[in-house]
Amino acid sequence: MFKIVAKDQIWEFQIPQIMAIMNATQDSFYEGSRVNNVDWAIEKAGKFIQEGAQIIDIGGQSTRPGATIQTAQKELNNILPIIEAVHANYPNTIISIDTFHSAVAEGALKAGAHMVNDISCGSFDDNMFHVVAKLQAAYVGMHITGDQHSLHVVPERVDIIQEIISYFNEKKKTLANLGITNWIIDPGFGFGKSIADNFKIVKNLKDFSSIELPILLGVSRKSSIYKTLNITADEALNGTTVLNTAGIINGASILRVHDVKEAKEVIDLAAYLS
Repeated sequence: MFKIVAKDQIWEFQIPQIMAIMNATQDSFYEGSRVNNVDWAIEKAGKFIQEGAQIIDIGGQSTRPGATIQTAQKELNNILPIIEAVHANYPNTIISIDTFHSAVAEGALKAGAHMVNDISCGSFDDNMFHVVAKLQAAYVGMHITGDQHSLHVVPERVDIIQEIISYFNEKKKTLANLGITNWIIDPGFGFGKSIADNFKIVKNLKDFSSIELPILLGVSRKSSIYKTLNITADEALNGTTVLNTAGIINGASILRVHDVKEAKEVIDLAAYLS
């Protein structure tokens, strides 16, 4: 069982959880994840919850290759009305803010979010860990190389698995010094990795259990799937399901997805294979 403080909630789970993706920006790589008004967001969140999502991950900044980096204020303008509305309508559902700006994280947490999903694991904003600690938010930190403008550049490396393990063991020490000991790691499928690296991460996900933290896997409709199959992101649901199944069997605690119903079926069926 994992037990994580999420502001005013204690989040305990024994079975894998689903984080549903909701993007309050029209720049996201997958059109099906986008919302552009509050009513649409409320309806979409309700559908996600009905299908089995425990977490709604709301972002106002695209991190696809070539995306324009938004200011923190622009992000806040994108996400605050949606977070406030989703929290008001679904107060028992965990809301995550997908950002690497500490000011956005703080604003979102005060508006009703419970969790910060940070692709930089604190490396893009020195104040991020302090905001998480101050507001006692749940936290997801992702493995990444480079900065905001080079996060998709694939560096030369010897062993992607050992690189990720070492990265998170160092982050654990930093976060522990601020009193944050229970958080979630994301190996960063699709960020600064080759296609071979990405598949190696899924295949060897069990190796990350040595870090002793829950593992989030975010493969949903990403380019390593659709480029390998020579299809588009719109056609990548089946490929996503294959990798999510492998991820659950290999120890993923959370699936971050665009398609909740299919992810829930993966979790339910994989339970019979354990």
